[in-house]
Amino acid sequence: MSPETVPSCPLCRQANSKPFDQRMFRGQRGLNRLCQTCGLVYQSPRMTQSELADYYEQEYRLQYQGNEGPNPKDLATQQGRAKSLLQFVEGKLPPIARHLDIGCSAGLLLSSFQQAYQCIATGIEPGTAYREYAQASGLSIYATLEDLEAAGEERYDLISMAHVLEHLPDPVEYLAHLRTTRLTPDGYLLIEVPNLYAHDCFETAHMVSYSANTLSQTLQKAGFTLSAIKIHGQPRSEVIPLYLSILAKAAAQAQPDFVPQPERQVALKRSIGMLRRRWLTKLVPKKAWLPVQST
Repeated sequence: MSPETVPSCPLCRQANSKPFDQRMFRGQRGLNRLCQTCGLVYQSPRMTQSELADYYEQEYRLQYQGNEGPNPKDLATQQGRAKSLLQFVEGKLPPIARHLDIGCSAGLLLSSFQQAYQCIATGIEPGTAYREYAQASGLSIYATLEDLEAAGEERYDLISMAHVLEHLPDPVEYLAHLRTTRLTPDGYLLIEVPNLYAHDCFETAHMVSYSANTLSQTLQKAGFTLSAIKIHGQPRSEVIPLYLSILAKAAAQAQPDFVPQPERQVALKRSIGMLRRRWLTKLVPKKAWLPVQST
């Protein structure tokens, strides 16, 4: 690899950071930094854009699960996540005609929303084995956003990204692009990411680690207004708040001068959250970690 240094914070764009966490993850060293202006935690140095593209196409699934294609445990987790996200948006979304899921994996979230909302379902999945699995179930899946745009697809009423945003090196720019080119004017964005204050989230593939505050600020800076947020552990835990789910709507007008509200005591909050996770694992192990039910 030829790691690149990130010159400024992906959220507030200030060049004022300090080391936050350093560790080995499956044979690769990762360094995360803390922005001292806004409180965002992000990886630097990190893989370049071309290295990231190759990594997701060739290595990502092998590194995380030992094979390129879907396995029963992964499919069960995806099904549980789809169920959880459907419950989260219930009563909050208007009728949906077109749904795009970015990083759709095996397509289970897409299929669940398609059945619930009777909408046209489209996905983006760079991994060949997962993309072919989703296509085999009748879904329209592209390898990249660029491929989808080249195909001339119409805009979408809902765009979802479940455990994808943390993988993006420039989340504000990416979300702003979706809002202005892929989403209908009144469209919604559904995001889920690991929670910095409960999830062991410092992985090679994670460019950014979010708290509820920095996730909300990222969406606002990209031109979205927040509709709902949920801090929870489903489908993996009843009591550990592993994940952040957020529903946002495209704002009528972008806020180019939006200044994020800084988050303080990030290191302390992380330490307390991880300590709480360890204690809950000891005190109520069956609630702390739910078994993955294969389908």
